[in-house]
Amino acid sequence: MAHWITRSLHGQGLIFTLVAAAAAVILIVLLLSAPSIFAKDYSIDVDPIKDSQNLFSTARVTITNTGKLPLTNIIVNYGGSSNHAIEKLASLSPSDKVILSPPDDSPLKSVTVITDQGLNLTKGYRTPFKIPGMMGS
Repeated sequence: MAHWITRSLHGQGLIFTLVAAAAAVILIVLLLSAPSIFAKDYSIDVDPIKDSQNLFSTARVTITNTGKLPLTNIIVNYGGSSNHAIEKLASLSPSDKVILSPPDDSPLKSVTVITDQGLNLTKGYRTPFKIPGMMGS
């Protein structure tokens, strides 16, 4: 009879281990898929950067589609009054990113991005953190 109890406890331990492993796998899958589950259909991130060096300045605007669906007819307005102040992109697929260079005569104050899906986002340029001893510091 003692042999049967030992065998039964060993079987229950194995079952408990399998159930715990299955629960862990399910939890990991849910955690990894959470961003896509809670992501909006249409969402965009705009990151304008202005880096002033001693002799010149560089600027770039990174646009990322952070939504679940494609964005279309994206209008990027760099500000200013020139014909080059506006740039148009036909589409941007989910999680795709594009890096744009503002025109030379852009005031580098802020960037406005508008899409057909009703997104309208204006962001000011940020400057990267300077580390002493690095180029441009």
